[in-house]
Amino acid sequence: MKLVLYDDAPHLIDDSLRSPPPVRLSDRRHRAGILTDEGVVPIGGATAGLSQYTSQQLMVNIIDNFDRLRPEFESIAALEEPIPLANVQLRPPVPRPSKILACIGNYWEHMQREARPLNMFMKSPDAVIGPGDTVVLPNFTDAYVFHHESELALVMKGPSKEVAAADWKSAVFGYTCFIDVSARYEGRRTWRDGSWMGKSFDTFAPLGPCIVTADEIADPNDLNVKFWDNGDLRHDYNTNDMEHRVPELVEFATLIMTMNSGDVLSCGTNHEGLGPLQDGDTAEIEIRGIGRLTVNVRDPLKRKWERGVYMGPESTAAAARGQQP
Repeated sequence: MKLVLYDDAPHLIDDSLRSPPPVRLSDRRHRAGILTDEGVVPIGGATAGLSQYTSQQLMVNIIDNFDRLRPEFESIAALEEPIPLANVQLRPPVPRPSKILACIGNYWEHMQREARPLNMFMKSPDAVIGPGDTVVLPNFTDAYVFHHESELALVMKGPSKEVAAADWKSAVFGYTCFIDVSARYEGRRTWRDGSWMGKSFDTFAPLGPCIVTADEIADPNDLNVKFWDNGDLRHDYNTNDMEHRVPELVEFATLIMTMNSGDVLSCGTNHEGLGPLQDGDTAEIEIRGIGRLTVNVRDPLKRKWERGVYMGPESTAAAARGQQP
């Protein structure tokens, strides 16, 4: 099942009915639905009894009560007419997770070497945006470039603490697409090397378009991940290339901290195809079995970088090895 949060499409909203002042994306109250090939099926009738002061709280309560709610969701999806996608605006399915934990690297990238130690960093939950939103590059000149990283992300079910790798499924509610926008200093080094600051500018965490429940994905370590910048394919890899696979990620994360329902654990990226985002770009990530997330890019400073994949000394992209990408 593909769960979403949504609003009316912008062209259907009467501006006179908007209630000022505007509120933060993470505080708005969106509606919940099931995403199908034909559109979005509203499930508000089934979730009316859940506490839903914010959209994040609504999705957390859906996760916590999903086993009870699922039969009714399935009945609604079978009987109700979907709203066409043209008439809705999908929102990030977890608009304000209590934490975003993301892997550093975590892909072999076709290199023969010893596995690197598993490592993770925290990314600001306030950086989350969703389908159709805009990554805004900051008015900030210390970083020399802003790169895209396409990633598979786990949406957690909690509270999960000290979960053994063999029991990882008990802590994973579902999966979504994640773009880890990253401010770089030099080479592939993140700005403020050794900290998470270069990962946490506002809008640097596009996420969506939905949460696919875990039962829909047979093996999270066998998913194709693709990323396009202005229609040019950049990332194209399979999650079977992870150095540390999903069960180990869950065990490691929950050994250190409690992962709550609606938290996000992103699995890292294969850096092959890494490249800059810049003003006017359209960025798209697609993961087989989950769907496609599209966002826009705006840069108030109108900076320009060379198009194409990163070709610095650490690059493992095919073009950097003298091969065709």
